[in-house]
Amino acid sequence: MWSIFEHRRLDKQLAKAPLDVQKRYEKWKDIVEISGPDGLRLIRGFRDEALRGDWNGYRSSRLGQQHRAIYKAYGDRLEVIVVEVTPHDYRRRS
Repeated sequence: MWSIFEHRRLDKQLAKAPLDVQKRYEKWKDIVEISGPDGLRLIRGFRDEALRGDWNGYRSSRLGQQHRAIYKAYGDRLEVIVVEVTPHDYRRRS
């Protein structure tokens, strides 16, 4: 069983997202809690992929045509930390 930790600004980001993206994020969390990032890679619709550049070490999953969940997995602790849900804008924010 994986634990999911969300950044404190994630609630505001999800509130701005369309309802279908919010529902898909809840499904995304269910899959991660049960099978972790490996389960996401098995479902092609999420198009889970590693990021590069400023986001090196993070992963991205598609929640809709435009929105992505950006997260980092720590396998030794069975944790997933969700940094943000963004409308496909990968510029790093401090």
